[in-house]
Amino acid sequence: MSGPAGPEVCAVVLAAGEGTRLRPLTERLPKALCPVGNVALLDRALARLAGLGLTGPDRVAVNACYLGEQVVAHVGDRAHLSVEPGDPLGTAGGVGNLRDWIAGRGVLVGNADAYLHDPTAAPGPDIAALLHGWDGESVRLLGQPAADPAAPGTFDGHAFTGFSLLPWRLVRDLPAEFGDLVRAVWRPAEAAGALTVVPYAGTFYDTGTPADYLAANLHAAGTGSLVHPTATVTGRCHRSVIGAGATVLGDVDRVVVWPGARVAADEHLRNAIRADTHLTVPATPSP
Repeated sequence: MSGPAGPEVCAVVLAAGEGTRLRPLTERLPKALCPVGNVALLDRALARLAGLGLTGPDRVAVNACYLGEQVVAHVGDRAHLSVEPGDPLGTAGGVGNLRDWIAGRGVLVGNADAYLHDPTAAPGPDIAALLHGWDGESVRLLGQPAADPAAPGTFDGHAFTGFSLLPWRLVRDLPAEFGDLVRAVWRPAEAAGALTVVPYAGTFYDTGTPADYLAANLHAAGTGSLVHPTATVTGRCHRSVIGAGATVLGDVDRVVVWPGARVAADEHLRNAIRADTHLTVPATPSP
């Protein structure tokens, strides 16, 4: 993909992380495959890229490491796969490991665990401003105004919301070893006056904690519940997301029930994720 008379761009979805803050959920499923609104987070990221015209293994890459065989099987031939041996390489190392595949192009890097929704624009067009008029030399970050503009981790008073656009000149020297984009690319570009934050007008959750993961699911469900057509629900279901093949015989209130999971008739779950017959992860509501 390239913009009008602009540089060619490919995309990388970062899906190699362990998701430690979501344990024990991520002991059995990589965070990138955790469902939000009954759609795997990774599929949401790939759909957003498709909305920008970025599809297929020539234009989209996905990295994998932790429980990587699940990510590889899930992606199939939809994207180029970069399997990292040993421990995950981090955000910078993951991109550096794809240097030969990126091969001179600008690269749109997205976090698989980013949940984004703009009611005024479809996935893809909602982040297209990142690409519009890009000079192929500067760094762009998608962001939202931070509650504390001076807080550590902010950029020009904004919090990062999951996608960045990097020029080849800064990607070509990234080593395939552990490192993060904040230190390796973003902060140096900021110091050089070559970083711009593009505001995102919609809703964003990084889904990294049980509370944010639950909040993203409830946002995807809207004002009611989202129940997969193959689920069985005979109990009370309020503001919840029920996955494919799940069974809910008891009461659930603000609960995510994973595909195939079960809530017994004598159970009353609130503010939680039920991952199978017994595993329940509490999720304190976000403010």
